[in-house]
Amino acid sequence: MAATSSSDSDGGKGESEANSKWLDSLSDSMANIHTFSACLALADFHGDGEYKLAMGDLGPDGRQPRLKVLKGHTLVSQKPLPDLPAAAVTFLVGSHEPRTPALAIASGPCVYVYKNLKPYFKFSLPLLPTNPLEQDLWNQAKEDQIDPLTLKEMLEGIREKAEVPLSVQSLRFLPLELREMEAFVNQHKSKSIRRQTVITTMTTLKKNLADEDAVSCLVLGTENKELLVLDPEAFTILAKMSLPSVPVFLEVSGQFDVEFRLAAACRNGSIYILRRDSKRPKYCIELSAQPVGLVRVHKVLVVGSNQDSLHGFTYKGKRLWTVQMPAAILAMNRLEQRSRGLQAVMAALANGEVRIYHDKVLLNVIRTPEAVISLCFGRYGREDNTLIMTTLGGGLIIKILKRTAVFAEGGGEAGPAPSQVIKLNVPRKTRLYVDQTLREREAGTAMHRTFQADLYLLRLRAARAYVQALESSLSPVSLMAREPLKLHAVVQGLGPTFKLTLHLQNTSTARPILGLVVCFLYNEVLYALPRAFFKVPLLVPGLNYPLETFVKSLSDKGISDIIKVLVLREGQSTPLLSAHINMPMSEGLAAD
Repeated sequence: MAATSSSDSDGGKGESEANSKWLDSLSDSMANIHTFSACLALADFHGDGEYKLAMGDLGPDGRQPRLKVLKGHTLVSQKPLPDLPAAAVTFLVGSHEPRTPALAIASGPCVYVYKNLKPYFKFSLPLLPTNPLEQDLWNQAKEDQIDPLTLKEMLEGIREKAEVPLSVQSLRFLPLELREMEAFVNQHKSKSIRRQTVITTMTTLKKNLADEDAVSCLVLGTENKELLVLDPEAFTILAKMSLPSVPVFLEVSGQFDVEFRLAAACRNGSIYILRRDSKRPKYCIELSAQPVGLVRVHKVLVVGSNQDSLHGFTYKGKRLWTVQMPAAILAMNRLEQRSRGLQAVMAALANGEVRIYHDKVLLNVIRTPEAVISLCFGRYGREDNTLIMTTLGGGLIIKILKRTAVFAEGGGEAGPAPSQVIKLNVPRKTRLYVDQTLREREAGTAMHRTFQADLYLLRLRAARAYVQALESSLSPVSLMAREPLKLHAVVQGLGPTFKLTLHLQNTSTARPILGLVVCFLYNEVLYALPRAFFKVPLLVPGLNYPLETFVKSLSDKGISDIIKVLVLREGQSTPLLSAHINMPMSEGLAAD
């Protein structure tokens, strides 16, 4: 392929042709190619070392689907397809020689497999169970027991209430006019109704080896919210998994016989992660908008949303980063430069840019004369790194990455926000700061040992104080097994007379407590209590007993003190628990 220097930009900064990373191989605005990224596949189909491009083309009006094959700049073959293509992949169907890959085209309810670009096998999705009421109605129409208008009314009632959807035959019959119904019924009443789903997405999964030329299985996503894994040789269903919604994008890693992880982006705005032997999703990533693309880069899932943004997630659903795009995302794919071990994400935007990101770092920007709607990167012809793009108007653009090109991180537009670039006014280092830094550097070990010694001493003192509180019953909670009690005190009032309420509770599960007394210790010069000692009634487990008394402040100098409350058992001098009440200042006396 002949190539000329192209002009692209890194981070929006114009580059000369000599410094461009890409060479223009082809720019044909009249190529008449209408497809998307999932329908592009590169492979050496004949084993001659010449890689060709196979694509499922939708046609200019979406009514003429074809399988087109390009070699270099030339369209070498095109074959009609029975239905619109949904995906195209290449895979090895067996280990026998020659090891030439096969091409699989998902179209409608079938997968068409080509070897050497010739028809090899056709796999059809299994039929779904039909609605028995619908079957009975068509049987009656076949025997002329009901007229077409009655058939339409009853089918509409089934569609609104039945859990099993109607067949395509019934759905095509319902919108017909009255004059067209009878001809449709006469044409189709002799046919048995069938309900069959269609394929929405497709990818490949290695069977038992991770090698590049290893045998792969086909993974299909269907309209009835299922994922199917097909055997590469017999084309039988090896595994079937269910999803809460219809899958539109698939990414897989691992091997089917060993361990694999499968990520499915669905129409409900969520991404579901499935693993081997799991019939239902293991993790769910809920997006704030609909996904428009899904690409796996190493262990990161890069998702494009219709809110003009790229998001990076782990397989467990943790969001790693987000990058906002200047325009809507039209297509996404993976760029893998094997010679330098680089994997990146390509995103085609509605403003005519193709941006290449490694994580959230912008590596390169390619500007095209028209918006790109499909991307494919890989070996084409005899060039290892070729970028193939198709545009909205049916054009074809082919660029070759220079062998000396290096994508340098940080060379793009994406970077810190403008507010983060502002230089801070950092104060100058004083002489005291420098001396302190030198002292810490020289005596760092000694300072650390001193800190550890003080920390251990603090812990020791706290432990001793705690033990002393337990031994002398200075805690408001009794830890004794025979008398598990809890004490809480509340002081109310402004003075000189305060209301003191003791809340005493038996925290045992089933044993009441009897024979307790409450004693107050206080400074008789400052306070006066009507009763400094009284008995406690029977304490039922779980109930809170309020014990009220009044405290009168005798000092007119605004002095306050501590009143100690002791709970004892009759005949014993050691308290079961105690509380120290910090009495407030008497505002009444101060006001006088």
